[in-house]
Order: sequence, then structure tokens, then C-alpha cells
Amino acid sequence: MNRALEITPPVFEAGPKAYMFGPDVVRVAIRADELSREYGVQIIFDPQYVDIPTVAQRVERVLVFAQHMDSLEPGRGMGSVLPEALKAAGASGVVLNHVERRLATEELERAVRRADEVGLATAVCADGLDQAVAIAALAPDAIIVESPQLIGAGKGHDTSPEAIKETNRAIWQVNPDIVVIRGAGIGDAHDVFDVIAAGAQGTGSSSAIFAAQDPERVLEAMIRAVREAWDSTH
Repeated sequence: MNRALEITPPVFEAGPKAYMFGPDVVRVAIRADELSREYGVQIIFDPQYVDIPTVAQRVERVLVFAQHMDSLEPGRGMGSVLPEALKAAGASGVVLNHVERRLATEELERAVRRADEVGLATAVCADGLDQAVAIAALAPDAIIVESPQLIGAGKGHDTSPEAIKETNRAIWQVNPDIVVIRGAGIGDAHDVFDVIAAGAQGTGSSSAIFAAQDPERVLEAMIRAVREAWDSTH
């Protein structure tokens, strides 16, 4: 497992996807950095590739992750995302296997290995318990468990303590060092509180933040909820 970077719970992943880019996303990243310091919450922020250098230069506490990465070596590969290039651009990690950028099993294994080689942390997405356990064998730094049908829905998240704790136990039986994040369907601060209080080490949101009229206000409410829920259960 890559230990060039320590991901410390509680964690919140803020994913701009393609909702926001350029100066707007840099502004929100700077605010995320302030909130990380204020509330003591580890924030993963994964902007568009072209925004990684600017965001990385403007934040101190926020972990800047790429939204995807390919496993190729330097050389031929037009249009591919090179691990070494992400590292040089200022990324500290990468999200892999999101439902919107799914990877075949063999490619995922290679991508995690290449990330380790260049010193990038890995947060790998899983649809549910079985896939999460299989991914745990690859020893990523974090696993993001999220039901594909709930992504972007902004509602219907699974806050069942039994389901969350069962997933945690199953992953930690394979590798106790993996941070387990529960995402999908996180629409507001109440959802954030519920998921963390139910036993998740972290959560995250995309459209609820970056498609909002006031993204910074929504982000602050969610980060505050992470802190309050974590403190109420630990």
C-alpha cells in the first residue's frame, strides 16, 4: 500500500466532475482548504485534469486527486492519462473505477500498482460489498462504496448502520488499513451526518455541491456535519 500519503478519517470527498472548472473550481478548492483546517476534516478534492496544477498550488491541507488515471508507462498513448504526469502536475492521489469511468479488473490492478510506483494515493470505487472485498485485496488507500443507481440522485442514500458496519468489517478483514468511504445519494448536510453517524469513515458529494447556486455554503454545511457526526460517535 502506498504510504507516501496518509488519509486520516473523518474524510470528505468533494467531486467537481464536469460540473465546475477553471477559476470557479479553484475558488471552491481554496474554501475547502479553509474548511479542512477549521473543522479538522480531511478533504479530497478531485478537479478536472487541467485544473490540478492551479488547485494544488493554492491549497495546503486539501488532498488533490485526479478523477481517473491509466496504467500506461511513459511513451506512446495518445489521449491517455499518464501517472507520472499527474504526479508532476501536483496531484497527491487518484480516484479509480468510478461508475462513470469503470475499469476492467486487470486494468484496475495495473492502475493501482502504477499509482503506488509513482507515489499517488488511490481511492477505488466499489458498487457494493462483494466488489469492495475484491478491491481490498489490491490494497488501495481508500475504498469508496456507492450504489451506481444512487449516484447523482441526491437522495436515497443507504444509512443503514448494519450495512455500513458489515462492509467495514469485510474490508478490514482483508486489509485493516483501508479507509472506507460511503458515497452516492448525498444531497445535503443531513445525509452527511446520517452516513457518518452510521459508521462510515467518510462520505462525499458532487452535484449537490457543484451544481448548487452557492457551492461554498453547501460545502461548509456538509463539512460541519462530518465533524459533528464524527464527534458524536467517537
